[in-house]
Amino acid sequence: MKVRQDAWSEENDLLLAETVLRHVREGSTQLNAFEEVGDLLNRTSAACGFRWNAVVRTQYEKALGLAKKQRKQRNRTMEKKVLYTPPAEGTLTMTDVIGYLQTIESIDAIKAENEQLRAENEQLQQRLNKIEQSSEIMQEDYETLMKIMNRARKFVALDDEEGPAVTFKMERNGNLEKVAE
Repeated sequence: MKVRQDAWSEENDLLLAETVLRHVREGSTQLNAFEEVGDLLNRTSAACGFRWNAVVRTQYEKALGLAKKQRKQRNRTMEKKVLYTPPAEGTLTMTDVIGYLQTIESIDAIKAENEQLRAENEQLQQRLNKIEQSSEIMQEDYETLMKIMNRARKFVALDDEEGPAVTFKMERNGNLEKVAE
């Protein structure tokens, strides 16, 4: 039995979005996606559907539109695909040969598209890595700034108790230094 959980984390929302978009792209339904995510997160499919429609969907409108376009293209490709059927008992016609060759051409096109998508995926992964590194650097800078600010507050708090105001000057490395009176 699934236990009620109230809080949705960003990771849960991301998993929900990725799963729904994958199902839409592949021609499946959102309901199937909600069931899959519900099993993974130990939530009901109804809870996943509500979260998708109430919160997450608005953040992924463009991605959802793109997934629907990809599904449409995929369906068109599948309709155009001519599958090879072997001739009946030793009779081979030119139409059979052409049909077989068309199947091979469509497989080659799928392979080429697959390679293109792999290259695009690799580029996106590299961009993601750069963004993550940049985010880490910004976080470290922010933490350093907060430490400096807290040290400055402590100086001010201590000096308020002692008497006259103290002045500070900024060193080249960004640290505050107390100026001698």
